[in-house]
Amino acid sequence: MSSNSFGKLFTVTTFGESHGPAIGCVIDGCPPGLAIEEGDFRADLDRRATGKSRHTSQRREADEVEILSGVYEGKTTGTPIALLIRNTDQRSKDYGEITQTFRPGHADYTYWQKYGIRDPRGGGRSSARETTMRVAAAVIAKKWLAERHGVTVRGYLAQLGDIAPEGFDWDAVEQNPFFWPHAEQVPALEKAMDALRKSGDSVGARVNVVAENVPPGWGEPIYGKLDGDLAAALMSINAVKGVEIGDGFGAITQRGSQHRDEMHLDGFASNHAGGILGGISTGQPVVASMALKPTSSILIPGHSVNLAGEAVDVVTKGRHDPCVGIRATPIAEAMMALVLIDHALRHRAQCGDVGVMQPRLP
Repeated sequence: MSSNSFGKLFTVTTFGESHGPAIGCVIDGCPPGLAIEEGDFRADLDRRATGKSRHTSQRREADEVEILSGVYEGKTTGTPIALLIRNTDQRSKDYGEITQTFRPGHADYTYWQKYGIRDPRGGGRSSARETTMRVAAAVIAKKWLAERHGVTVRGYLAQLGDIAPEGFDWDAVEQNPFFWPHAEQVPALEKAMDALRKSGDSVGARVNVVAENVPPGWGEPIYGKLDGDLAAALMSINAVKGVEIGDGFGAITQRGSQHRDEMHLDGFASNHAGGILGGISTGQPVVASMALKPTSSILIPGHSVNLAGEAVDVVTKGRHDPCVGIRATPIAEAMMALVLIDHALRHRAQCGDVGVMQPRLP
């Protein structure tokens, strides 16, 4: 199994490399009758794209989506949807010096050990370029979830290095290149990123993602837990090294009397569980958080080895993000949406006749 597909009923298979001619995906299991056109992909792909500010990689891709199948007269047909995006701004020469060297902190060494061959151009398949197709597939998922269930999926940058938001406003998130929820802090973030880029180093980040209006009952109790699938989906994103659901590791220091989300006739008193109990949604917002490591492609020399088994120093040149977390918010939203639509369809398939059970907390 090469594991390039995920989802059971709403299945997404991605293909392509960072510096190949194109990247793409095939979506199987999308319900028919959903209105979709190429222009629908523009907004979220622009949100994920590099080159939109000086704080991200300056690679500038057009990211124009071509719908190759599965849509007729503007509506999904229920057959596989194939999406293609041409790569238009590759600079493979930037990677000429590392063809014989393993970059520390990258997947170069592990790909070599697994496959016996690797594509050194931008990391090939291990590049975050692949996540473009996840975001594209999730445009369809988000639209179906919103139209059928009123579900919205939103995310934001919750920590940049040691900087945390000093306030919170959803409206501010889309008004700055950081997806930062406190507008007054943005100049300080820009100053910090300018200094970091000048130093040639990088820093990690935390991204939070929230799905609202998720009905109770989605998810499965044992091996198909909603939180388990969500954690796996977020962990599949490049550079993610940790995932929390709800309070996550914060639950370690909590008492049971504090952590349990008590129920009243007018709803839950809290949401420490992140909207999931026993692997099944409660009807509260589904809340997840992911930690992203610092970018390994930096200008500061690092020790490594080459294909000849010799010790070498590595300096990674080219166009890289000093903090990959800055543009990870749309990717986190995408994975949340893809997990939710898959579980929505799975719930409908098995339990669509159950209906609304009482009591149902608001």
